[in-house]
Amino acid sequence: MNPIYASRRRKDIIIRGLCVAAAAFGIGWLTLILGSLLWNGLSSLGLNVFTQMTPPPGVKDGGLLNAIVGSLIMTVIGVAIGAPLGMFAGTYLAEYGRHDKLSSVIRFINDILLSAPSIIIGLFIYGAVVVPMGGFSAFAGSLALAVIVIPVVVRTTEDMLALVPTALREAASALGLPRAYVITRIAYKAARAGLITGILLATARVAGETAPLLFTALSNQFWSVDLTKTMANLPVTINNFVNNPDPNWKSLAWAGALLITLSVLTLNIVARYVGAERTPK
Repeated sequence: MNPIYASRRRKDIIIRGLCVAAAAFGIGWLTLILGSLLWNGLSSLGLNVFTQMTPPPGVKDGGLLNAIVGSLIMTVIGVAIGAPLGMFAGTYLAEYGRHDKLSSVIRFINDILLSAPSIIIGLFIYGAVVVPMGGFSAFAGSLALAVIVIPVVVRTTEDMLALVPTALREAASALGLPRAYVITRIAYKAARAGLITGILLATARVAGETAPLLFTALSNQFWSVDLTKTMANLPVTINNFVNNPDPNWKSLAWAGALLITLSVLTLNIVARYVGAERTPK
């Protein structure tokens, strides 16, 4: 065998082995984490989780109804605020200011927001909203989630609109359609699957955020839908319960963690399914 070929073959085998070992190491830890979550979460999951309020310490009965409803309310409001703003900004970058200097600045800031720790966003909303309002509130928590949603939707919207063929826009403009109609009736429809995917991924991104809510919405043990007051939510409730020695609280924390994981998994599966619709068959 040629010595050069034999040396390259040995190197290839070594690199492949290292790649397989690295993949097995990562998958192994992921399997352990998910296995532990399923084992403890499923054993803690029951009808009471969805029908009863969070219990005080030492009480065996209780559930996560108020925390689940609070999380749904803040997530829906956060996405409802952040998604349209993100789509508008992404549309500007893709359709109106693709080559402007301002667009380059906006993209740079958007990239920073995408990689910024969520706790920084929570601190920003704390100083901008919580302090002036004089207290924590669900509305402040929703705003923190909205700030996290915006850069994800901006990036997705710009990328999806950039994939729409220019010929479609030119054909619509040749028929006399104004620019706004070309965007809303042609570009948006062509990129619809990608836009929906971006919103779903942004929803999955904020569904389990804890740090922003610690500085904005906090949590409580009661039923409340008042946006001007603190509101129970799953991430903060799990954080509080897991740090408490009460075994019932720890059990509910496992159940809540499983619910968040399953909801994020479902959103990601739906996003992949919707995104696959734009792939040519």
